[in-house]
Amino acid sequence: MSKGLNRFAILVACATFFLIIAGALVTSHDAGLATEDWPLSNGQVFPEMVGNLFWEHGHRMVATTVGMLTIALLIYILAKEKRTWVRKLGVFALLAVIAQGLLGGLTVKLMLPLAVSTAHATLAQLFFCITVSLAVFTSRSWIEARPLPEHKTAQEKENVPLRYLCTTALLTIFLQLILGATLRHSATWDQHLPTELILAHVGGALAVTLALGGAAMTTLRRYKGYSFLTRPATFALVLLGVQLLLGLAAYITRTWSPNDPQPLNPMISITVAHVACGALVFVTTIVLTLRSYRVLGAQESAWEPGSNLEAELRTQG
Repeated sequence: MSKGLNRFAILVACATFFLIIAGALVTSHDAGLATEDWPLSNGQVFPEMVGNLFWEHGHRMVATTVGMLTIALLIYILAKEKRTWVRKLGVFALLAVIAQGLLGGLTVKLMLPLAVSTAHATLAQLFFCITVSLAVFTSRSWIEARPLPEHKTAQEKENVPLRYLCTTALLTIFLQLILGATLRHSATWDQHLPTELILAHVGGALAVTLALGGAAMTTLRRYKGYSFLTRPATFALVLLGVQLLLGLAAYITRTWSPNDPQPLNPMISITVAHVACGALVFVTTIVLTLRSYRVLGAQESAWEPGSNLEAELRTQG
């Protein structure tokens, strides 16, 4: 295990998170067409950063930095990592960031079509998922984790495996992120959002609450004291609560924006915070899902405080 590789993978994941925030700032400021050039901005590599060009070109600079970091990460992985599937995932990360850059250019060249803009935002979340996964796979906790022993009782066979609950929650969140991206790009700040998309996004929020809440609560109930699983589950629940509040606040401020002379700070800051928190909910669910697959087999282990498994679980946690 390379501690340096893991730290660098975490750095790339954090940079990707910052890139998602930068992209949300472009959309919220309605700065997507601050320049119609790509990859240059107004024919320059370093144009004067004034007005909305600050947000659009700043986003491009952050994206370029993330691309360079991804190249460096792949080189680091090929040099230090022996697991073939991790090396392949590093290659896939590079391909994803290249595709993301090309989609970004296409959104500008085609004047921000909804389908392409949504695809650009969706691929950003997928790339974030890849970078976070690489950080997880290269961590000491992942490498040292051992599968939990199986208990074949009638009661446990009736339980829905935790990893299936986590996978369902993860897919539900991803679909909700697509809905959110479609909603954000469906209307500029001086237009009202489509009612059908708002209702779909609200329905998605309910589905995420049920799916993720169920997976997290099941984790806390079945594996109390095993922090390898309970820690990301706890973070996911807290972030979910914050995200629901931010979603309500974002909707309220967004309904006022068509009456404003320009995108105002309350709408911008709350919307960007909503996007950022949504990405964090996605991250914690990714970690929880990957860890559940790491330590839980097809026949899921269950335990109670005071059982023979308690000491082992606390040791691994």
